[in-house]
Amino acid sequence: MWAMSTQISPIPNEIDETDAAATIAWAHREFGNGLVLTASFEDPVLVHLVATHAPGVPIVLLDTQYLFAETRWLVENLQQRLKFPLEIIRPLDDVRPDDQWQFDVEGCCARRKVEPLNRALQGRSGWITGIRRVDGPTRADTPVVQYDEVRGLTKINPLVAWSDEDIESYIVNNDLPRNPLVERGYPSIGCWPCTRPVAAGEDKRAGRWSGQNKTECGLHVTTKLTTTSEGQS
Repeated sequence: MWAMSTQISPIPNEIDETDAAATIAWAHREFGNGLVLTASFEDPVLVHLVATHAPGVPIVLLDTQYLFAETRWLVENLQQRLKFPLEIIRPLDDVRPDDQWQFDVEGCCARRKVEPLNRALQGRSGWITGIRRVDGPTRADTPVVQYDEVRGLTKINPLVAWSDEDIESYIVNNDLPRNPLVERGYPSIGCWPCTRPVAAGEDKRAGRWSGQNKTECGLHVTTKLTTTSEGQS
C-alpha cells in the first residue's frame, strides 16, 4: 500500500535547475537511505552523476526480459568502473518471455515495467529519474522536483533541463562509454521488440512502440505535478 502523505521536499532556490550535480547532492542529503535511482542505461550520464555525487545510492535496473544486449553491456561496463550498488528487479516469477508485446503492449509494460518498479520503490522516499523535457511533448513541462501521489514519494529529475548537447558534452568530458545503439540510430532505447531506429527528422521517441497509440511505458504517467520549489511552480 502506497503512503498517502502529500508532503514534498522543496529544492533550495539557490540550486539552478540545470545543475544536476547540486540537485543530486541535495537529494542525497534530504532523503539519505530512502533515495534510489532507476536507470534505463540509454546513456551513462545520470548513473555517473549519482555514483559521483550520491555515492552508495542504489541504482535500479528493471530487467524486462527483453533488454538489448548492448544495454546489458553498458550496465556491466559502468558497474565495474563506478562500483555503485546495482539492484536488478525482474518481473514476478509467473511472468515468462512470451508474445504479449505483439498484441498487448500496455499489458506487457504493466507486467514487466510498472509492477517491478512499484516493488523497487516500496519503502523509498526519494526517486531519481532521467526524464528530460526535450524527450517529447509528454515531458515538456516536467519540473526538477515533483510529488508522485500514487507512490507517495518525491520524484527528482536532475537532467530535466539538459539538452542533447549537454548530454554529449558530459559524456565526452568524462570519457564515458556509450550505449552502442545510439550511434546506430536509436536515440531512445527500451525493449528490443518495441524499439526501432529513427529516421532523419523523426521525433527521438518515434522508434518506441512504433505504429502503436502509445508514447509512454507507464512508469511516469501516474505522476501528478505539484510545487517544485519555494517560489517556483
